Amino acid sequence: MFIFNMNLNNKSVFKIIFIILTIIILIMFLFGIYSTFKNRKVHNKSCISKNEVNIISSSNYTNTLKAVHDNLDNYVGTKIRLVGFVYRLYDFTDEQFVIARQMIISSDYQGVIVGFLCNLNGANKYKDGCWLEIEGTITKGNYHGEIPVIKIYKIKETKVPNDEYVYPPDVNYVPTSVAL
Repeated sequence: MFIFNMNLNNKSVFKIIFIILTIIILIMFLFGIYSTFKNRKVHNKSCISKNEVNIISSSNYTNTLKAVHDNLDNYVGTKIRLVGFVYRLYDFTDEQFVIARQMIISSDYQGVIVGFLCNLNGANKYKDGCWLEIEGTITKGNYHGEIPVIKIYKIKETKVPNDEYVYPPDVNYVPTSVAL
């Protein structure tokens, strides 16, 4: 039979509690560092691929728009599919329009129009405000500076989606240098 007799005094109890708390804080610190680097990998995995048609939805619309504008060279050649309405400015050619969405920017539902400039032969047959689903390839274009332009290869008219509005990019948005 083994008998263990330990005599504890106040100094010993304090040392044991201090060591245990130090170990717990160290574990929490290491877990925090691990979680931070793990989340960065998640952002890279959620990027869209250049090899397949990538669907841009209301939930990732503005994050994708921002990423493509910020890192255009990384996204040239990427194929995307998205839904939006036709929006034109006075100086567009007959082959140009923006595939647009209303982005809500305030709590009283004020919005601004955001979207990708598109290029399509015969684009003038689509009226302003009509909703389209398009597939195209991101290219470099020029409209008051270098911007992404979607070269459309598939287009069809569609109904207004249930989630027609989009919201500003996430505060957790982390841009990547990896292609969408």
